[in-house]
Amino acid sequence: MTTLKEFNSWLFRYQRVSLIVIILLAIQTVNAQEIDILLKGGHVIDPKNNINVKMDVAILNGKIFRVAANIPESSAKKTVDVSGLYVSPGIIDMHVHVFQGTDKYSTSVANSSRSQQADAFSFRSGVTTMVDAGTSGWRNFRTFKAQSIDKSQTRILAFLNVIGNGMIGRFEEQDINDMNPEMNAYMIKKLFPEILVGIKSAHYWGEFTSVDKAVESGKLADVPIMVDFGEHVPTNSIESLFLKHFRPGDIFTHTYSEISSGRESIVDEKTRKLKPFILEAQKRGVVFDVGHGGGAFSWAQAIPAFKQGFLPDVISSDLHDQSMNAGMKDMTNVMSKFLALGMELKDVIERSTWAPAKVIKRTDLGHLSVGAEADIAVFNLREGKFGFTDVRKVSVEGSKKLEAELTLRAGKIMWDLNGISGQPWKN
Repeated sequence: MTTLKEFNSWLFRYQRVSLIVIILLAIQTVNAQEIDILLKGGHVIDPKNNINVKMDVAILNGKIFRVAANIPESSAKKTVDVSGLYVSPGIIDMHVHVFQGTDKYSTSVANSSRSQQADAFSFRSGVTTMVDAGTSGWRNFRTFKAQSIDKSQTRILAFLNVIGNGMIGRFEEQDINDMNPEMNAYMIKKLFPEILVGIKSAHYWGEFTSVDKAVESGKLADVPIMVDFGEHVPTNSIESLFLKHFRPGDIFTHTYSEISSGRESIVDEKTRKLKPFILEAQKRGVVFDVGHGGGAFSWAQAIPAFKQGFLPDVISSDLHDQSMNAGMKDMTNVMSKFLALGMELKDVIERSTWAPAKVIKRTDLGHLSVGAEADIAVFNLREGKFGFTDVRKVSVEGSKKLEAELTLRAGKIMWDLNGISGQPWKN
């Protein structure tokens, strides 16, 4: 017969072994859950890595940990079901104006209310990186950085304006004495190389002085230039701009603009024929950026250009106060316009992620490679009857429309339209 002392000894040993087993199981479970977030069941489009198929995406410590089929849910602390949705790298909007401020002397987008807050427009459109298009110059970039860039959850990069004071007003943008290539290059190469990715020339009323000063700055800093070309009467030649002044990799923005004077269009406004040097320039390496904006995207240019085989290299919004509630609306709306034109979704994603990353020489962005920062957009591709307007309030009907369901920045969920990452309510 077992004595009470022997029973107590056995019970102690049993409890101790049970506790050890429980601890080992807990450790095993923790080790199994090595992934922070698992995006499960979505269709991944990652142009850099030539992925266009249903896969899972695993995130660990804010980085892409794994992209593969059938990653076990048991390996993740949190699983988000994205079945039926499209998963892409975070969108890079390469042309925005986000130097918001209260300078009472600014009559344009620099340090004024005409620029917009980046976080208010980025994540809800799948955008994780915005590139400010020359709103600031070397004189006021530090203010831009302190007021906007440093306080934003959106990654903000920037083209530095060829003008030292940036876009504070049209008259100030004509000051050739404020075009300082040496200082521009110093700011880019020595002071802020992690933020400044190029030089912007815009709104110049003369001939090619502003462009040439921008090119000189770009050569010194080894960066591309972006040109908003077209406020000179009589109109300056874009053929000359592309083939005589631009280097391969330089950017022409507002590609599908058609205005009454000052700017030459890529499609002849009478014959509706694409000018023959446009395709030649693109083959030579000129980068054509959409830059939709409030006045720079016309179906009268985009539709015939598409029909004649010309597609943009980069899709961007040109976000500012006159575009956000007009034809542009947001980046998903601009991307959807190219679906309406007949572009494949993978090509729309490529021109909004990997293509701009290469143009601005930030190849750490725009893809879902293992080890890359986990900037991710999850889209619902809605089907139905949708209308898309240009800057002249001309509408084109489309059958597909992108809608951002989920946006992650560095592995953190920043936007969740329908609460797919939330915990279900329990009574």
